[in-house]
Amino acid sequence: MTERYDIALNTPAGRLTSTVEVPTGLVPVSAIVPLMRRLGEEAQALEEQQSVEAGRSLSCKKGCAACCRMLVPVSAPEAFALRDHVRTLPEPERARLTQRLAVTRTALLAHGLWKNLIDIGESTSPPDDAALEPINRAYFALHVPCAFLEQEVCTIYEQRPAACRELLVTSPAEWCRDPVTNPVEALPVPVRIGPALSLLWAELTEQPPKLIPLATALDWAERHEQENQPRWPGTQLLDRALDKVWRFLSQAFHSKPEGNG
Repeated sequence: MTERYDIALNTPAGRLTSTVEVPTGLVPVSAIVPLMRRLGEEAQALEEQQSVEAGRSLSCKKGCAACCRMLVPVSAPEAFALRDHVRTLPEPERARLTQRLAVTRTALLAHGLWKNLIDIGESTSPPDDAALEPINRAYFALHVPCAFLEQEVCTIYEQRPAACRELLVTSPAEWCRDPVTNPVEALPVPVRIGPALSLLWAELTEQPPKLIPLATALDWAERHEQENQPRWPGTQLLDRALDKVWRFLSQAFHSKPEGNG
């Protein structure tokens, strides 16, 4: 059974109103990943509308996959949700994905980055952006395509991580091939769903917040299968997740420059 939730959130780009159906029974934390991503996308849509009205349209389009060479962080709930999705794929698709994952792992091992990524996912300390920056740069310098990318098209588009959904730019798409040199102009992200889900996971499991590199997410989910066994009331999970969303929105309001109404 499900319960209907009417949600209203004030964001820097306007008021978001949405209705979601939440399971009332006991469910794994990954069960609320889709609806949380949806809220994030609806908040992003308000930012996009505001940007278009200001004369700055999005440059992102199908086949523009420079960002699919970046180090993408996912939360633990997203890693479990992705693992569950992969298990539903037809065998030919799983076989191709397994092959691409092996190619990615080999490339990262050859350049000494695979262990770094594993260590990030297994860290018992909260994510440190400054410490991760050198790894981010080294990873992007390899231009290794995401294992979920096939012929420059995302094969898990509907299940892609929140971080992928949130990276939208108004600067020329080709600039994303070298964001270190080019002044890439990204759309503001008022609600970072990945970190919000990471905070939720930390609260539920009494662990530090955790963000896992997408390249190692399926491996991580398999190693931590036991941690995905507990179940919680779906409505309770949503309430706790929204508490983390409000925290990010509060930060977004405080960081918004004066005079932007």
